[in-house]
Amino acid sequence: MKPYLVSLALGLLVGVIYALFKVRSPAPPMIALVGLLGILLGEQIVPIAKRLLSREPLTVSKVAAECREHVFGTLPQNAALDAIKPGRVAAAAREDARS
Repeated sequence: MKPYLVSLALGLLVGVIYALFKVRSPAPPMIALVGLLGILLGEQIVPIAKRLLSREPLTVSKVAAECREHVFGTLPQNAALDAIKPGRVAAAAREDARS
């Protein structure tokens, strides 16, 4: 129940912000998409700020590992390539050569 209440509260906050900037809700598609991008990127500021405040090193690889899936979602996979594991490539090549 708590996630629903938090979602409602944040939705109300966004509604107030929309009203202050005189943007109608639902916003036109481009404005809405830019706003969603801002939300996704804004969520990544907190973990980065925590890392900087704790004086942990901030590297591109760590940011990419922590943020990429959240911002871009799970990217589509190729089922045919996933079925071939690195160890099976040589075996598959040998089987093809025998045929």
